[in-house]
Parts: sequence; C-alpha cells; structure tokens
Amino acid sequence: MENNHKLREILVNLLVGVTHMSFEEAIADYPFKSINNYPPNVIYTPWQLLEHIRINQNDILDFITNPKYQEKNWPDDYWPKRDKMATPKEWGETIKQIISDRNKLIAIIHDPKVDLNKKIEWGDGQTIIEEILKTADHTSYHIGEFGILRQIMNTWPKDRTA
Repeated sequence: MENNHKLREILVNLLVGVTHMSFEEAIADYPFKSINNYPPNVIYTPWQLLEHIRINQNDILDFITNPKYQEKNWPDDYWPKRDKMATPKEWGETIKQIISDRNKLIAIIHDPKVDLNKKIEWGDGQTIIEEILKTADHTSYHIGEFGILRQIMNTWPKDRTA
C-alpha cells in the first residue's frame, strides 16, 4: 500500500482523539464523588460508561491478537452490572487499562510487519484495520457522551473555558 505510513498515522490520531475530545481531556479533574452518580434519565454512571469503553476496547484488542479469542455476549458482557459501584481505585484502574490497551493497539498500528488489511484468521472476514476503526468510532462516540454527561452533572472544573 503506497500511503501506508499516512494511513497508520490517521488510525493513531483517531484512537487518541486528535480530531475530537481526547480521552484524557474528557476525564481530567473528574471529581471522585461523582463517579457513581446516575445522571438524569441515564441508566449508567460515569464509571460504568468508562468501564464499557474499557471492556469493548479490550475485547477488540483480544480479538485482534488472540487466536483463542472467545466472543462475549452482547450486551451483558460489555457493561458492568447496573448496581456495581466503583471505588476511586477501580476508577483509576479502568482509566489505566483504557490507556494501556489503546497503547497496545497503537503499537500494532505502528508495527510495519502488521498488514492492516489482513483478515484475522480466527474471525469471520474482519481485518485489523476494520477492528481499529470500530474501536476508534466506539470510543470517540462514548467520549463525546461522557463530555455531555459532565455538562449535565456539572462536573467540569469551574475554570474550564472550552
């Protein structure tokens, strides 16, 4: 592929949120006291939303890299239980895992030996690029949602200008 380097750069930018709000910006200075609060008319908490992002991203990473991948059940395996409340430690672990798994996906993208168009042998015709794009799309959607929940819940720092 002639423009392989540029394609890889674009994929990384999509994962890290260059064109939209980044994950790090969305979660910055989030007050621990609000991680388990349910916003009005929403059936999940901010932590549950982040945990959903983590589970989905980790599942796609596992699918791309693990020949013994086991498919999860939708939606039960992709969301924490509705009554599950996180501790500040669990909040931090969710965030660390999202960033760690994202970095593993970025390493796959940067690896020149990885053919992004290659079908995943244990899949049903999916390619690595397709799975990376699914992850970027899913994550950016929910990061935007998280930002809106912050507005609704009034959890942005008071001095935030954008």
